[in-house]
Amino acid sequence: MRDLSAGPRVLLKRLREIMAEPLEPQERLDRIVRQIASNMVAEVCSVYVLRSDGVLELYATEGLNPDAVHLAQLKMGQGLVGTIAASAQPLNLSDAQAHPAFRYLPETGEEVYNSFLGVPILRAGRSLGVLVVQNKAQRNYREDELEALETTAMVLAEMIATGDLKKITRPGLELDLTRSVTIDGDSYSEGIGLGHVVLHEPRIVVTNLLNEDTDTEIQRMAEALGSLRISIDDMLSRREIAMEGEHREVLETYRMFAHDQGWVRRMEEAIRNGLTAEAAVEKVQSDTKARMMRLTDPYIRERMHDFDDLANRLLRQLTGFSGSGSESFPNDAIIFARAMGAAELLDYPRQNIRGLVLEEGAVTSHVVIVARAMGIAVVGQAAGVVALAENGDAVIIDGDDGQVHLRPMADLVSAYEEKVKLRARRQEQFRALRDVEPLSKDGQRIKLQMNAGLMVDLPQLVESGAEGIGLFRTELQFMIASTMPKAEEQEGLYRNVLKQAKGAPVTFRTLDIGGDKVLPYFRNHEEENPALGWRAIRLSLDRPGLLRTQMRALLKAASGGELKMMLPMITEVAEIRLARELLQKEVQHLSKFGHGLPRRLQFGVMLEVPALMWQLDELMQQVDFVSVGSNDLFQFSMAVDRGNARVSDRFDILGRPFLRILRDIVRAADRHDTPVTLCGEMAGKPLSSMALFGLGYRSVSMSPTAIGPVKAMMLQLDIGALSSQLNALLDEVNPSEPIRDFLKRFAEENGVPL
Repeated sequence: MRDLSAGPRVLLKRLREIMAEPLEPQERLDRIVRQIASNMVAEVCSVYVLRSDGVLELYATEGLNPDAVHLAQLKMGQGLVGTIAASAQPLNLSDAQAHPAFRYLPETGEEVYNSFLGVPILRAGRSLGVLVVQNKAQRNYREDELEALETTAMVLAEMIATGDLKKITRPGLELDLTRSVTIDGDSYSEGIGLGHVVLHEPRIVVTNLLNEDTDTEIQRMAEALGSLRISIDDMLSRREIAMEGEHREVLETYRMFAHDQGWVRRMEEAIRNGLTAEAAVEKVQSDTKARMMRLTDPYIRERMHDFDDLANRLLRQLTGFSGSGSESFPNDAIIFARAMGAAELLDYPRQNIRGLVLEEGAVTSHVVIVARAMGIAVVGQAAGVVALAENGDAVIIDGDDGQVHLRPMADLVSAYEEKVKLRARRQEQFRALRDVEPLSKDGQRIKLQMNAGLMVDLPQLVESGAEGIGLFRTELQFMIASTMPKAEEQEGLYRNVLKQAKGAPVTFRTLDIGGDKVLPYFRNHEEENPALGWRAIRLSLDRPGLLRTQMRALLKAASGGELKMMLPMITEVAEIRLARELLQKEVQHLSKFGHGLPRRLQFGVMLEVPALMWQLDELMQQVDFVSVGSNDLFQFSMAVDRGNARVSDRFDILGRPFLRILRDIVRAADRHDTPVTLCGEMAGKPLSSMALFGLGYRSVSMSPTAIGPVKAMMLQLDIGALSSQLNALLDEVNPSEPIRDFLKRFAEENGVPL
């Protein structure tokens, strides 16, 4: 049987010799492509290098027209080469011209070549170029040939990253990792932070790639793995870790990966192909991550950062890198991460964090939910930002606009410093209103509450001046955990929340999972439209054990006090009766075994589904209170997906149709003397909350930071005057002006601050 590893070993040996010779950069590259073509029996070998303007330029070739070197160009995502660079994944094609991404470059003369194998030139997870081999005959390249090309690409990555090619790059087009750069991402949490970069578990960049002695490297790998496994076992055995269930589950996952024989076997194979132990870890880490990224299983994707973290720990063992240490953690840290877990963010000194920048994740990611609860700015989907940054780099994060300004220019820093000072002055003004009674200008009292979901939210109850928690999202505890929280853990959280609230009312919403709220340990079925699928109360009624466990935990936690509990996404009043029956069973169970019960129990629902609009009177008679979830009610009423940029702004939440819906709800509540609260994004914006007060809402719940601006507006608002004009406008057949314009005009004419 032929030794497939001989090819890569021989090629790496030749490359090592070429790298050691005193050659000019262009000659070295030319020698490298000739050597690769010879070793792989390829008729073409080409190297494309990424420039600072996002163009991939042909830097060297064996087999294509030599006059095309430094002339042939493709943009990121353009052609096969651009597709490889953008996706950071290889392409292995027997008929390249049949691929939909194929782009013909006449200057290269490549039309006679059919088979194509291209791999990205990666360093620290970032595409720096593309390495390609081609043949005239139609064939698929073997796995060992792909392995050889990927290994060779690591050598080229080192040449590019260390600036060896600057001499042959046109001035101004070389990749410069010291320049000021702005990265556009998505706004996941509002706010502005000026500070310095802290790379989360900074990747060890391997420079020693090629091994001299395979047996020695395999021994080094075995020793490093042994040390890694011992360190994980040691952490698991420590008493304080054992008490932290969430952290423990992460470490158990690390232990599982550390003992995985497939992972070890792939690293040993890479060493036998000629790589050092640390280069083997980096290669297998990169390959594994690329495969995991293609999977849709939410559990696998949630665990991807665990695997990344473990590989980085192993690299530290092999290189002796110890990190910067917590003593050097800056007091204005902005954390950069590809992805990270919620528990990992909570491990940092919270008072020193000014922002979080993520390459991956979503607005519903566990870590984003926690960061938002901590009140820090978050920008997500900031592609490539980690590879561009170094620890200690100056940075500005703009969570309002979803931008990250890395190594910003002085004038930009000055502009943002002024912006931050202005925000701070406004926050100081809002804090001064904290103890002012929330009475409108015409003496109407408004109940201003806050939304919460984690213990880190609770200090803001006092700081914001909120009267209570109008929405406590119980699912957040489930979303940041690695396994289903046990009844005792749930009870402990709810009891602690009530204790921290110090008598202020807390409204607990039962589990609202499903849809975009994925639990890594709860395997849900794939759904074409999960927002309208098996989620919230539907899931809970189908899994009554889940709901009964939570109800029991809430009842026990509120023993001797008051419990306010509400159900999410009710569609029919019959669902309320079913849930009440489950609650009654839990009350009977606890009474039977002598457990204390709440002295007062209020049972309510979230009104989020338009079907309830035709059951309003029946609904109001069935419950103790109603909470309007304006976010879902709006998207379901207007058939608008809030996550779809093409339609999310198509209809106005302050338009007449939706405001009429909200008015019908508050009028039905008044008819039956049923308390109604609105907890959604529109409650937290002064202009839209002003409309709510005009419609008749006297209780709203919002993010803690929104309470100050809304209160400042409300104190200057004559609600009676607004209400008469707003209702008249809503009743007009041919309205004289849009509601939003009317509200702005009313505020301006009456000195109401927005």
